[in-house]
Amino acid sequence: MSFVTLRNVRKSYGEFPVLHGLNASIHEGEFVAILGESGCGKSTLLRMIAGLEDITSGEVEIGGKVVNDLSPRDRDIAMVFQSYALYPHMTVEKNICFPLELAGMSDAEQKKHLSRAADMLNLGDYLQRKPKDLSGGQRQRVAMGRAIVRDPKVFLFDEPLSNLDAKLRVQMRSDIRTLQQELGTTAIYVTHDQIEAMTMADRIMLMNAGKIEQFGPPLDLYDHPSSTFVAAFVGSPPINLVKGEIKSGAQSAFVADGLRVPLQPNTWAAGPVTMGIRPEDISIAHDAQTANAEGGVEAMECTGERTILEVRVGDNIINLSVVERLPLAKGATAPLSINPNKCLFFAPNGQAIQGG
Repeated sequence: MSFVTLRNVRKSYGEFPVLHGLNASIHEGEFVAILGESGCGKSTLLRMIAGLEDITSGEVEIGGKVVNDLSPRDRDIAMVFQSYALYPHMTVEKNICFPLELAGMSDAEQKKHLSRAADMLNLGDYLQRKPKDLSGGQRQRVAMGRAIVRDPKVFLFDEPLSNLDAKLRVQMRSDIRTLQQELGTTAIYVTHDQIEAMTMADRIMLMNAGKIEQFGPPLDLYDHPSSTFVAAFVGSPPINLVKGEIKSGAQSAFVADGLRVPLQPNTWAAGPVTMGIRPEDISIAHDAQTANAEGGVEAMECTGERTILEVRVGDNIINLSVVERLPLAKGATAPLSINPNKCLFFAPNGQAIQGG
């Protein structure tokens, strides 16, 4: 069941268009990440769903009701911002209960909602502290508690982990996802961090210059990107994109400067393409028969678990990520084996093409 629906949603500031006719359906209880680089319109879209930005045209529907003309308080949503937006003079208890007090809820009911939220977020020992006495992660949990007590139809998160250190972000990713699953509430989560989107979301809405580039499960974006933009945005180290051409026939192959990858005969149409290949789908060849290319090592990083290499092949830098501890150094020659079954191909306009 579609719970949040966007119908031809547009946003312009004067004559400058920001969002270009977005259409999407978000299911009840689903966790959707809106992912994209700065300036793509993701936070603007979230604020339009929340009612904090006017909609130039189109419709936003929540729970079967068009909410274009409703104020934020009447949309039955709760928003968690990048800044914690806590009242510094109030205790944790007062901060969490503040929206309930504004709604005229009795003290007894407030205590009941507070107890539930505090238990879920492990805030029971901090209720009488003020925000200045809390860590960043604890402050973010208070902000989430203030959203939870309202029991909204939709949670909206606007880059809530950006102010936290790397280790705490990992913990908070897990906490937010676990909490959302326990509550079963629809959640829309804006982020520029692909790791957050990949690890937390049921589906990712990847935006590019005010348009939805691809909307689907995380592994669909990774394994079956709809364009070179999606392929390059999702994945670290980034995908290799190599311009060349497919030579079709009995000896079909993708050919580029210093590189030749044999393909199944008559699978791909001949012509100019861009090949995409993930770094983990390239290995160091152990003999000439399995090598598709050869180049000089430009850089090498050992992360402990994996070794990441940059190898210059013709005019291209090829990244590969392998589990071996390689006896290579900068300037060494590296023969590469590219898995043809993992190759992706894109037309000159950047759109994915399918084999026959």
